[in-house]
Amino acid sequence: MFRLDQGDHRPLYMQIRERLRELIMTGALSEGERIPSVRELASGLAINPNTIQKAYKELELEGWIYSVPAKGSFVSPAGARKDDARRTELLAAFGKTARELRYLGLSREEAIAKIEKIYSEEE
Repeated sequence: MFRLDQGDHRPLYMQIRERLRELIMTGALSEGERIPSVRELASGLAINPNTIQKAYKELELEGWIYSVPAKGSFVSPAGARKDDARRTELLAAFGKTARELRYLGLSREEAIAKIEKIYSEEE
């Protein structure tokens, strides 16, 4: 499914959480799709299942996935995500990035065109 970066200084569970979020955001994992079990992913990545469990627990608390007893974990519908804090954090980072790009000469039209291109990729 994916590889972990041994050179990354973040804990493995954070890398797993972020990678799964990326797969969901890009559509590689779609709404309602079953994700690998804790054991399957732990075996595939050759790491402790507790590490996977911690990543899955955080993803479930954030609303990215949900669990069905005896069935597994699945990708949640987009509307179920409880990511208001993350949205606020990303908007702050976006504002900082936009100001820096403006300083570096990126025009308003170029910035808007880039944002529109990103949003059109979803459709």
